[in-house]
Amino acid sequence: MLPTAAFAHVGGHVDGFAHGFEHPVGGADHVLAMVAVGVLAAQLGGRALWATPLAFMGMMTVGGALGMAGVDVPFVELGIGLSVLALGLVLAFGIGLSSVAAAAMVGFFAIFHGHAHGAEMPGAANALSYGLGFLLATGLLHLAGVGLGRAARGLAPTVRPTLFRLAGGAFAIAGAAILTGAA
Repeated sequence: MLPTAAFAHVGGHVDGFAHGFEHPVGGADHVLAMVAVGVLAAQLGGRALWATPLAFMGMMTVGGALGMAGVDVPFVELGIGLSVLALGLVLAFGIGLSSVAAAAMVGFFAIFHGHAHGAEMPGAANALSYGLGFLLATGLLHLAGVGLGRAARGLAPTVRPTLFRLAGGAFAIAGAAILTGAA
């Protein structure tokens, strides 16, 4: 009598939220970049702890709106791969960015991530629900990165820089693999 009550999978009858939520967590490139943003924010601390993830989410929203509207943004996949590489290199080399510089850098790369999310929105999805879904998933990935970074900051001062550099190296290697098509 109520056939849609049994829907266990996303598809057909959707409002967009589930599709939007699953998009960022469905690709290693997005997960790596968003977790790296959180790790970077935690490493920098202070105002960057909240400004860096919020800058990413704000500009990702702009990119998402562009993608949903069908506005072409060139080099989206390249920008996504470069975001993972660049964030990894900043962490690996211990580059002490100001909170403004970190926000600007992640904001630039967020446009590419947002565009990819918006351009891949299913035609039947509600744009607002879809956008809220990918924003929530992104925020949770940022929080995971912040949590990892804060845990690392709690370690001995002699271990902490090495751990951030190793994590950054891993992100950078993953970014290079994404860019070369090896991942």
